[in-house]
Amino acid sequence: MSKRNKIIYWIATLWLALGMTSTGIVQLIPLKEEAEMIKHLGYPLYFLSLLGVWKLLGVIAILIPKFGLLKEWAYAGFFFAMSGAVVSHLAVEDEASALFGPILLIVLTVISWYFRPENRKCSSN
Repeated sequence: MSKRNKIIYWIATLWLALGMTSTGIVQLIPLKEEAEMIKHLGYPLYFLSLLGVWKLLGVIAILIPKFGLLKEWAYAGFFFAMSGAVVSHLAVEDEASALFGPILLIVLTVISWYFRPENRKCSSN
């Protein structure tokens, strides 16, 4: 892996981890704003806890060494959660500004996944 690709990977991965950790923690804290937002999107309140836990576990999975298959699941989960957020905001006709966070996290997920080092990939053996 080239030095350039390694730098791209770590920058994208650390920003992804920061974004998922911060939103995951916010979803686990019972904030009125988060409760109103999730209701506005049409989801039950317990969905916040599920998303928060899954995001934090996903961050751990992508940051620890090895466990390539687990990382694949974490990247897929991040992609599904964030694309679901985009679709949910579009479905309730939210302003375009509501799409910025989820789209940024989708882009970071794809970049981190694409540039991940060989030792962080799922082996085909």
